[in-house]
Amino acid sequence: MKKFLVRYVLGGLLVLVFLAHALGRLDIPFVSIVDAYLYDVRVRLSMPGKVDERIVIVDIDERSLAEEGRWPWNRSKVAQMVRQLTDHYKVSIVGFDVVFAEPDSTSGLPVLEDLANKQLKGNRDYLAMLDGLRGELDYDQRFAKTLKERPVVLGYYFNNDTGSRYGQLPKPMLTRGEVSGLPYSPFESFLGYGANLPQFAASALQAHFNPIVDFDGVVRRVPLLVEYDGGYYEALSVAMVRLLQGGESVLPGYPDGKPANGIEWLEILGHGEPRRVPVDDRVAALVPYIGGEKSFVYVSAVDVLRGTVPPEKLTGRIILVGTTAPGLKDLRATPVGAAYPGVEIHANMIAGMLDGTIKQKPAYVLGIDLLMLLFFGGLMVLLLPLLSPLRATLVAIAVLATILLINFALWSSASLVLPLASVLLLTILLYALNMSWGYFVESRIKGQLTGLFGQYVPPELVDEMAKDPENYSMEGRNQELTILFSDVRGFTTISEGLDPKELTQLMNEYLGGQTEVIRRHRGTLDKYIGDAIMAFWGAPVGDPDHARHAVQAALELQRAVRLLDEPFKARGWPELHVGIGINTGVVTVGDMGSPVRQAYTVMGDAVNLASRIESLTKVYGVGLMVGELTRAALKDFVFRELDRVRVKGKDEPVAIFEPLGPETEVSQADLDELQLWKQALRLFRAQEWDNAEVQLINLQQRQPRQLYKLYLERIAYYREHPPGENWDGVTTFETK
Repeated sequence: MKKFLVRYVLGGLLVLVFLAHALGRLDIPFVSIVDAYLYDVRVRLSMPGKVDERIVIVDIDERSLAEEGRWPWNRSKVAQMVRQLTDHYKVSIVGFDVVFAEPDSTSGLPVLEDLANKQLKGNRDYLAMLDGLRGELDYDQRFAKTLKERPVVLGYYFNNDTGSRYGQLPKPMLTRGEVSGLPYSPFESFLGYGANLPQFAASALQAHFNPIVDFDGVVRRVPLLVEYDGGYYEALSVAMVRLLQGGESVLPGYPDGKPANGIEWLEILGHGEPRRVPVDDRVAALVPYIGGEKSFVYVSAVDVLRGTVPPEKLTGRIILVGTTAPGLKDLRATPVGAAYPGVEIHANMIAGMLDGTIKQKPAYVLGIDLLMLLFFGGLMVLLLPLLSPLRATLVAIAVLATILLINFALWSSASLVLPLASVLLLTILLYALNMSWGYFVESRIKGQLTGLFGQYVPPELVDEMAKDPENYSMEGRNQELTILFSDVRGFTTISEGLDPKELTQLMNEYLGGQTEVIRRHRGTLDKYIGDAIMAFWGAPVGDPDHARHAVQAALELQRAVRLLDEPFKARGWPELHVGIGINTGVVTVGDMGSPVRQAYTVMGDAVNLASRIESLTKVYGVGLMVGELTRAALKDFVFRELDRVRVKGKDEPVAIFEPLGPETEVSQADLDELQLWKQALRLFRAQEWDNAEVQLINLQQRQPRQLYKLYLERIAYYREHPPGENWDGVTTFETK
């Protein structure tokens, strides 16, 4: 047992960490993220997936706006829709997932009233006519009269903006004195609101439609009672179910009848037995999603207005008025969809209250979670060190299966939501701890990796590889990488002008500085080929930004060469000018060679193209050139397209580009020049020789470049030898 002491101690510490998280003493965000994900999975797996025809969404959709005008509609039209629903279709109740917070002035009544108070103040005929029309033109009053005596619930919202208090709140469902004795205030609390106009508030029931948005932006709960200024206000779904039952109030439910135990459910009073709705420690109910979007019947608002909806589709139904029109669409991230209509959240809540299918997460769930952590965690801590790897694996699988079985059984049969992530992750971590023990001797592994890769990659990458050595080997594989070739221009002439000792010193200083830059940018040095350098990015250490790092390195390589100018000049050595070609593509990377000598290198078509691109830099008079895939990987860089070429050994043409730098670092003058060049290149490819020539001459005068001179020479040639109508604008190079 003594030899297992360290494992027991480490395992026990893991158990304590997860217990502290469950008790709220330690926050482990990853556990919360996994728990939320597992909750969402359970929701999706247990959804009935059927359309609930009891609840109908009257949709202010794009068609309604196209045929009836943009939203908001005038209140006369909304009143007409309410009358159609209640009087013609005889629906049970109407709930609005919409706020009517501002007066309706679309009838022109405010203008007429202003005239009556000013220019036409003494005109009796005008005033008499206005009195006769006022009832017809006061759309807000007409809407308020329509709401009165009809089963309608208007929605409103709360927020935490103290300066945002619009409209009139309803009377609170409960007051602070009616929920006294609680150990803490569990309610969602707000500082501001946006409610309906006073005349509407006096004519219809109002309820809030605020959801609770969890830490990950997903709506899983709705607060059934929220607090504002000492009062407690009911949710839209609660108000509609209460009105359906003819109830006047909602009461909190306490375990054992004691407020000190907290609120565990709400009772919606009405005809017959009270309807009990389970709530959590924030007096919120878990939304019982029955399916994805369109799990309820949808009808267009314009069809309701015109009475073209079949009566059997609406008669006796519960109606929720919402919108899916672009610009108005109330979309929420939910467990069943990343862009889910907000109005369907209320529909799911109403259906769950009527059917009694709302899951419960009472306070005692914490006790169950703690017991499972202690039992299964303790079992794993004690057993795993004693078992062989195979038996330990079987035990871990059995424990995980038991945890899942218990959790899903309680979810399905008792509608009880237990935390799942903590105990699952604890089990997995305890298994991983015991399986990995004794296998990772970091210094030995690092030494092995250094022997294999130390000559190619910098020490910091070897350290990174040592953390997960199984993922690194020298075996050949296909992988997308970025390859760089660098070559000194006119090196033969340079070498002829220096004695062997000076040439050796020059090359050592040049190659040493260039290699340091490559390694600093996470590059792998492949080889030196005389004065040339070959390097690649993305292997052996994976790098999703390999193209970016290669281009950044190349730009710094050019700057590093210029830093050598002064010291070289002082010793009588010539300036160096370097051409660099970069290409991205799938290549074969691994340990290649012969029994005599092997090297970790890359091969493939993309490597050959990188070499060809480097050779073309002198043709176009640029120091750095990249291929299409490299350019596509750097969205925030500015590039100058140079040409579309067909190089030796390739039939398909490729575009070549010169990187100018990150967007934030390129000057406006360079951007203006680039725009003019794009126009010149377009004219050239369209065979508009005269216009292209004028543009290129202007560019050459503005900033002389070999590129512009090259294209002027091509125009002169193509005037004498027209390429023909089917010319694809591609330049073919027959030499390497």
